[in-house]
Amino acid sequence: MNKYIGFVIVIILSFWAVKSLFLPEFFSMHDDTQPSRIFEMAKSLSIGQIPVRYVSDLGYGYGYPIFNFYAPLAYYIGALFLLLGATAITATKIIIIIPILLSGVFMYILGKEFFGKYGGIISAISYMYAPYNAINIYVRGDIAELWAYSFIPIVFYSAWKIAFSASSRYVILGAFTYALLILSHNLTALMASGFLIIFVIFLITISFQEKQKERVIRLCYFLILGISFSAFYWIPAIAEINYTNVISQVGGGADFRDHFVCINQLWNSPWGFGGSTIGCIDGMSFKIGKISIIFVGFAILLIASFILRKMSDYLYVINVRGLVFIGAVFGFLLSVFFTLEASKPIWEIIPIMAFFQYPWRFLIFVAFFSSILSGYSVWLITNSVFIEYHSKHFVYITTVVVVWLIIISNQMLFIPNRLVNKQDSEYISKQKLNWNISKISDEYMPKYFEKPNRVIDIPSSSIELLSNNGNIISVMEDVGFVSARVNFKNSGEIRINKAYFPTWHIFIDGKEVKYSQTKKGLVVSVTSGEHIVEARYAQTLVQIIANTISLAGLLAMAINLIYNVKKIK
Repeated sequence: MNKYIGFVIVIILSFWAVKSLFLPEFFSMHDDTQPSRIFEMAKSLSIGQIPVRYVSDLGYGYGYPIFNFYAPLAYYIGALFLLLGATAITATKIIIIIPILLSGVFMYILGKEFFGKYGGIISAISYMYAPYNAINIYVRGDIAELWAYSFIPIVFYSAWKIAFSASSRYVILGAFTYALLILSHNLTALMASGFLIIFVIFLITISFQEKQKERVIRLCYFLILGISFSAFYWIPAIAEINYTNVISQVGGGADFRDHFVCINQLWNSPWGFGGSTIGCIDGMSFKIGKISIIFVGFAILLIASFILRKMSDYLYVINVRGLVFIGAVFGFLLSVFFTLEASKPIWEIIPIMAFFQYPWRFLIFVAFFSSILSGYSVWLITNSVFIEYHSKHFVYITTVVVVWLIIISNQMLFIPNRLVNKQDSEYISKQKLNWNISKISDEYMPKYFEKPNRVIDIPSSSIELLSNNGNIISVMEDVGFVSARVNFKNSGEIRINKAYFPTWHIFIDGKEVKYSQTKKGLVVSVTSGEHIVEARYAQTLVQIIANTISLAGLLAMAINLIYNVKKIK
């Protein structure tokens, strides 16, 4: 039982972060589409669409492949609970609670590896109660980024264990969690990958062991394996982005030049539920947390004191934990730098950084590295500075005090702005999906598509005659499928009210025909007589190749797992 006491403590102490999610009411957030996306994911899964890419009700009823581009992991989990009988709102709360708990548990695992059980608890609580975590939960409602936040510690832990352990199970753990990080939120994964590559190079440099070459291969292998397993998502997301208007999200109101953080905001800025604006007065807070900043500064002062005292202390510090400390300080300072306008030249030199949109996204890594440094500070205090007074009681009391300070300072941030007594129908009724929810996020539609300006402009049927010399006898429709029996006296045209994407194929009487893509749908010519017209959504060649790569990655992980189990036996 003692082995798991740290996990139990972290989960119990998550109470103040999750308690609002157990209230019967829901709450307002910036991205108020989460229950709707879970519902649409479940609807697509229920007809056997795996992996899910296309949803039929969003995009003003024209449909679009949102999960071809937007990170799907959280919505797969939410859809599972929905299919098991939960409401869409309850499923949404569940997929918020899970990553909150995972962020604490995974950071505890990482912190415990370096600083022991008590240092791990400090790091876990600091990470779980970081102000930016509260912003993603109760202000922005960015569930995808919330899930990515939770996986960052376990990916770094896996890399560390791969470098210093002979067990191949850490390769599997690292590859799997790295893939989940990518599937959670592509932008966070891209940012994390930069730090992770630096970390891997660092590990290769310091892992002077007999089998160093093998360690290097394993470190590279876990990265490649994770990238391969998640290929079904990220390859189409990159290759097929030009079919949508996603690129419109870069620049405009989301231009990174307008969203740098003022340095005083990192120390303290008023908590709010508004948005990010130009200048130093924003509707939301970008503070790191005073306790975290104090511990970061304290860790640096402690390490400096050792260096100044005598060489033996210096050598004591520059061991495994000391190297971790140096890396965490570097990561913390670099992350802070990227939030500030001083980093603007770098943002402009590296084009891909424009896709991050908001420099304050780097607060994710500010929280990550400051949490590591918080655990390190407590470890130094309890094991070095007061070593002559070292005792279990002293360590215990120090940990309790620090945990109490972190929670008491940040618990009030983990409360929603406004509770709302909404039912599922507010998110999953066809009218709400076709109009209210669609207006919030329509960038996944084709850039040229003519969007409805009013509710009454949304077509009532997926099939529409463009000629008055015929009639529609019957219509059947499901996710990614439309079938109609039509009758024309003379040749005419039919419009299928679906947004164009190269996955659509149209058949007349079972034979595939060419069609025209227009601003309002897909138009096909029909000869006189009675016909069956079908539109089917099928995967593109790029998607099929990406799926194959993911299956190969999954197979490689399975083979490694089987080999590892046999080796242990």
